[in-house]
Amino acid sequence: MDRPDAHRPHGERGNTPQGPESALPDSGEDGDLEPGAAAPVDTAAEIRSRALKLLTSREHSRYELWRKLYRRGYPAEAVAAVLEALAEEGLLSEERLLAAYVAERLEKGFGPLRIRSELHAKGLSDAAIDPHLALEEARCLDLMARVDAGKFGRRPADDRKTLAKRARFLEYRGFPAHLIARALDLS
Repeated sequence: MDRPDAHRPHGERGNTPQGPESALPDSGEDGDLEPGAAAPVDTAAEIRSRALKLLTSREHSRYELWRKLYRRGYPAEAVAAVLEALAEEGLLSEERLLAAYVAERLEKGFGPLRIRSELHAKGLSDAAIDPHLALEEARCLDLMARVDAGKFGRRPADDRKTLAKRARFLEYRGFPAHLIARALDLS
């Protein structure tokens, strides 16, 4: 079985995480074929059609789309070529994905550390993520206050156990420790 990242063109941005081929499961959802298995009909039109179908449900990163198509059994080179064409046409846009995803996750009360981790899992680099997650401390503190109040109410923590519980919750949500300490007045 070929490693999926071994077939990437040299000009591609390097969004596919490097690692052992065991990082991809042997079988995927919906009866996906084993990676590297013979494609049913390996045409660019079929790959494009499947990619567009995936893109109509939500924005995808190039890596996510590549991985899903590769797991369906399409050749890596053909998938990469189709994705490049979709990106050139503006149908596949990681910038659009980043803007929408970051806005949605912030609105749901998740912090920058958790959002960054989720975006890394989608194959996006820090260089692409940084402009979208450049939050001012004041905005981050306001978001933490809203999330904390939604979970624990507006009353201040009255003991160490409650403070620790609130701090763990905010840490789980992806907020930096130094801002959690400020928000809970632990400094």
